[in-house]
Amino acid sequence: MKEDPPRTMEAFARACGVSRPTLSKFFEDPESVKPSTRALITAKLEETDYQPNLYARNLNRKRTRTIGIVVPAITDPFYAQLVTRLELLLRAEGYWPLTISPHGQPDLEVEALRTLQSLRVGGALIAPLGFASDAEAMQRFVEATPCIFLDNAIGGMASFVGNDNRQSIGTMVDYLCRSGEAPVYINTPPVNPGTGERCAAYLAAMCAHGATPLVLESQTETPWDLERVGFERMQALIAAGLPGRTLLCANDRLAFGVIAAAHEAGLRVGHGEGYDLRVAGHDDHPLSRYSAPSLTTIAQDYEGISRTASAHLLALLSGETPRGTVSSTQLPAKLVMRASA
Repeated sequence: MKEDPPRTMEAFARACGVSRPTLSKFFEDPESVKPSTRALITAKLEETDYQPNLYARNLNRKRTRTIGIVVPAITDPFYAQLVTRLELLLRAEGYWPLTISPHGQPDLEVEALRTLQSLRVGGALIAPLGFASDAEAMQRFVEATPCIFLDNAIGGMASFVGNDNRQSIGTMVDYLCRSGEAPVYINTPPVNPGTGERCAAYLAAMCAHGATPLVLESQTETPWDLERVGFERMQALIAAGLPGRTLLCANDRLAFGVIAAAHEAGLRVGHGEGYDLRVAGHDDHPLSRYSAPSLTTIAQDYEGISRTASAHLLALLSGETPRGTVSSTQLPAKLVMRASA
């Protein structure tokens, strides 16, 4: 009768005629064992189609080669772009990315942190919810696990990599003031420190141009449903009378809702003669070039943010950067001029 294939590391080691530690070394790094041993194990793998239980092997380590990635909402294309780049970069370095989204819910963010700790991840890249985050739970996680914050930081607990909001908003305000009427700012609900940073950057840029700033806040029970927030905010503005003919939205998703409400009201969005108002955004959402009209916006450096954050985390894991080191890296963004402004 045909012998049953090995199902455990111990059984496969016996089938190969090598010790269990030697087999572990091979799966960790094939080049770490002798060529003859490597050839023997490789041949037996092909013969038996054995697959090691990587999850069980990870749990036997103090730290694994799994890297946790936590973002507020994976359905948000901004975070989806970051996650895609981070996963590919980490895989190229021999790590296994594990992405979890709390869907904007604080209790699910705490659960995500507990899950990553239970899996003994080697490190984590986290874009916190922001003001809704459980600061104590986040602090405990950061103290136990090498971590880099993305997009926004919480109280200087860990190093941060993200956009330079002062530079990017300043660039957009400068363009709008030079090309037409100074912008009115439509803010997102105050979900994280980045919200305040962008608003402060708008106020500073308007002051530098000698223009009068006007900030329109948005309040809602669904702060992550930004297209809806922008749509309803614009409907209210149209009903009350628009305060200006140039609108700068805190992000592109908000701008999509604003443009949709303007279109529904019969207003023409664009730059030049025959248009009723200009609309600009921030982030360079993947659909911003395909909106109607295409959206003038600020393109964050997704690639630079992803590479820098990954490099910082890997430096922590290798010991090149001492644990407890806290730094802030803010990358500049670029103006993208399209039809809406």
